[in-house]
Amino acid sequence: MNLTRRAVLAGAAALPAISKVAAAEKVAPAALPAKAAFARMPMTYLDAGSTHPMSLGAKAALEEYLRYKTQDGSLPGYSIGAMEKAVIESFGRLIGAQPDELCFVQSTTMGENLVLQALGFPQAGARIVTDVLHFFGSFYTYGELGKAGMDVVTLPMTSEGRIDMAELEKAVNSRTRLVSISLVSTINGFQHDLKRVCDIAHAHGAYVYADVVHAAGTVPTDLRASGVDFAACSSYKWLMGDFGLGFLYVRREVQDKIRRPWWGYHQLASFRTHVFPFDEPGAGVASYTSSPNTAGRFAMGTTSWTGVVHLNHSLSWLEKVGVAQIQTWRQPMIDTLQKELRARGYQPLTPLESKTSMVAFALKDARAKLAEPLKAANVRITLSQHRFRVSVAVFNDMNDIDRLLDVLPKRAS
Repeated sequence: MNLTRRAVLAGAAALPAISKVAAAEKVAPAALPAKAAFARMPMTYLDAGSTHPMSLGAKAALEEYLRYKTQDGSLPGYSIGAMEKAVIESFGRLIGAQPDELCFVQSTTMGENLVLQALGFPQAGARIVTDVLHFFGSFYTYGELGKAGMDVVTLPMTSEGRIDMAELEKAVNSRTRLVSISLVSTINGFQHDLKRVCDIAHAHGAYVYADVVHAAGTVPTDLRASGVDFAACSSYKWLMGDFGLGFLYVRREVQDKIRRPWWGYHQLASFRTHVFPFDEPGAGVASYTSSPNTAGRFAMGTTSWTGVVHLNHSLSWLEKVGVAQIQTWRQPMIDTLQKELRARGYQPLTPLESKTSMVAFALKDARAKLAEPLKAANVRITLSQHRFRVSVAVFNDMNDIDRLLDVLPKRAS
């Protein structure tokens, strides 16, 4: 294969995205691919949809945090609280949300489960509509809600790798309480028209939850404009953070209509005890109020400070580069995979017009057939029993795509 030809074509087709990366990265501003912002990897890494590598800037920020945590006195004025505020605000700008609609949670799954509890599930007789392109870990969640008496409808995938909106309209009725989807599917990168989903659900009085873990940082996203009621996102994928920290979004207009799923001291706006020496007298052991926002209903206790440090760097980096620029730049690589693997006879799972960061194909016994050749070539993608998924990150280029195509069999069998 002509690597230079592909590299030239990719560069000509993509818009440059110039960013001033953090001084800690000690690299000059550069166009994508952002190879200098990441460590040199001993493999061709096309698996950021599973876990995104940490950038050198985030590593430097973490090392600075560790100096602070040892209390060596070298960082006067260092403030995790200020970073937490900045991270919430940055994530809000990234996905089109206001800070009072966001709070930290442990993970996407925790966020989704908090929403289910806030809606009072399980409730016998109520309907939930979801689909097979939602996060596969949620199959267990909704399977158990079905066993508990809820009417759970799971829509199938079309032969083109989509969810049919006509089928969604048929499934949502007056008994539907929630439509639960992934904005961008972890299975194949399919992207829902979130506003249309919300319009369908809201017409019947139903709420909408969206898993945005594969949307935030990869496709332009505006949660408020879509009308979605709830969303959740972890940070270890396209936000370039780490495990143990994520976000929950609850639209301002629905916050007073749902119940509090749990109690935690990070929900408090004010707190005063009445039982210790010199306390002001009062009724009970303490007086307190909760914050009138998402944190005041869903926050719990301490969160991952290292996660905050990673995100304080990474979200700033993403904001400077621009998600739309990243999307435009990577599209030639996605299109090349779509064209060449379809031509080889691989069964596509991703719609041809997809503009997301992942593309997937079905292949019988994919893991058994591809694991060893990929390992021998030092190429990393997501392998499942009968399918594989390729993820294109900000450090990848057309040479990486060529290396993968050189490893994959010329004809699917």
